[in-house]
Amino acid sequence: MKDIIQVCGLCVGFLGCVCAAVSLQVRSWKESSDEDSVIITSNLYENLWMSCADDSTGIYNCWHFPSLFALPGYIQACRALMITSIVLGMFGLIFTLVGMQCSKIGGKNYIVKGRIAVLGGVFFILQGVCTMIAVSWYASNITQQFFNPLYTGIK
Repeated sequence: MKDIIQVCGLCVGFLGCVCAAVSLQVRSWKESSDEDSVIITSNLYENLWMSCADDSTGIYNCWHFPSLFALPGYIQACRALMITSIVLGMFGLIFTLVGMQCSKIGGKNYIVKGRIAVLGGVFFILQGVCTMIAVSWYASNITQQFFNPLYTGIK
């Protein structure tokens, strides 16, 4: 029964790591809303790395942010948190694979393997916390900009 739980924990941790890596590349972290407009000429998308636009003819253009230091602080912090999340997930995968009792990596000392597996679980928890902070912080800033009547950028 322990082996099944450990394998399920490894699979869930792997899926969390993959989802964090995929969400980092998704282009529509921020998307323009033109629902109340009669004429929609273009849609704007933005993520942590680039800004994209597509128009009604189907032409799609993306451009990377020109400078790291020209970005707002929360985008830089979200980038760092997401990268840290992926690194923590990789460490979690490695430590969990070594610490599983059904693996032969690391010998037969099950007490040490159990502690290593717990350390892998801690890395997975830290990965989830970093991802939740980054996504929640970014969403909070988008919501504040959307409801701020003095914000001059794209809503």
